[in-house]
Amino acid sequence: MGRLFGTDGVRGVANSQLTPSLAFRLGQAGAYVLSKEHPHPRIVIGKDTRISGDMLEAALISGICSVGADVLRVGVLPTPGIALLTRTLDVSAGVVISASHNPVQDNGIKFFDSTGYKLPDGIEDEIESIVLNEEKPWEVPIGGEVGRVIDINDAGRRYMDFLKNTVGRLDGIKVVLDCANGAAAYVGPIVLREVGVEVIPICNTPDGVNINASCGSTHPEQLQRAVIEHGAALGLALDGDADRLIVVDEQGNILDGDFIMLICALAQKAKGTLDLNAIVITVMSNLGLHMALKEAGIEIFQTQVGDRYVMEELLRTGAKLGGEQSGHIIFLDHNTTGDGLLTALHLLSVIKERQIPLSQLASQMRRLPQVLLNTTVQHKDRLMQDERVLEKVKEAELALGDQGRVLVRPSGTEPLIRVMVEGPDQDKLKELAQGVIDIIRQCDE
Repeated sequence: MGRLFGTDGVRGVANSQLTPSLAFRLGQAGAYVLSKEHPHPRIVIGKDTRISGDMLEAALISGICSVGADVLRVGVLPTPGIALLTRTLDVSAGVVISASHNPVQDNGIKFFDSTGYKLPDGIEDEIESIVLNEEKPWEVPIGGEVGRVIDINDAGRRYMDFLKNTVGRLDGIKVVLDCANGAAAYVGPIVLREVGVEVIPICNTPDGVNINASCGSTHPEQLQRAVIEHGAALGLALDGDADRLIVVDEQGNILDGDFIMLICALAQKAKGTLDLNAIVITVMSNLGLHMALKEAGIEIFQTQVGDRYVMEELLRTGAKLGGEQSGHIIFLDHNTTGDGLLTALHLLSVIKERQIPLSQLASQMRRLPQVLLNTTVQHKDRLMQDERVLEKVKEAELALGDQGRVLVRPSGTEPLIRVMVEGPDQDKLKELAQGVIDIIRQCDE
């Protein structure tokens, strides 16, 4: 068995790679490591809507209870809601069972510490060592020392009340909300309506297998059509665990996380509430965002891809707003992880305050052409060091000169290598990106 933890917890095909037995051991090891300072620890567990969630939840609960920790079970709830409960319910840790935007056959397990933050690498390494070496450094409890399960029946209400308290009334805005048949299918439409938004929900009938299926933040085509059909002011697309947001303007144009961050950052700067007058972004953000932020006099802190690294940079610098092009946006004043519904509410607040269309707000940034290609590989780590791949990348960089850039990176959650090429000429970008992809595929054989 290779390394378990990626950039967003442990992921794999449910019941094949991510098995109940592995979930059981992760529950044991995670509860032990994260509860060392607590005589009778408690751990929050929540999940998204995929069918394998029940199976993995049962295994995790068994593992956690077997080391003497109690489980607070919240059921289906967005990942940021579980992070919120983890830091507000006096518990030792939190666990989310979700594979976010991935297809239904995948699932994942990720941990939060007692303050609601994702675990640092060192703690993940300690948990992983116990799992892989099949250690049992704990005393096995018996009798009344075995853990029990406590259902938290108002978890959704707690999360919705938290969200509502971060904004004012938003009456008069008509939106289409794509819930990705995921964790926000219930709470999403309700919280928006409760602050006065007119909501047309779509993809809000999860059946266990339709999560992220041709919908949500990775497939916003259905949302684009619905926005035009209903004459909505905008569309909101969440992913399976609702920790990211992609939007569609009133004209049906897709706006990614770069646009959302710019709109929110400029609004905060205008009100004098942008901490440090700075924002944290990743290397994937478009050069157009860099130019717009610099023109506005906003400082940029840049980090590698992954919302955990955005969070680390926010904590290091003291900035409070950051995120990814993919739609993970962190408002650190409010929550400790990316939060799609929180982001949606704050974007709607800007629209309400400015009283201008989303397309006009988005025009504050000119997006440079960008081509992103993915390829499935067997040996992503080796390929990143392959001289033939490196030479092809250098060749593409020389072709762009100082007018663009090339970024090649392995996915932290899937067996993929991603190639992003950015510059002024779309056709040239496609040619260069495809050339790098072709070499990667050849070298993977």
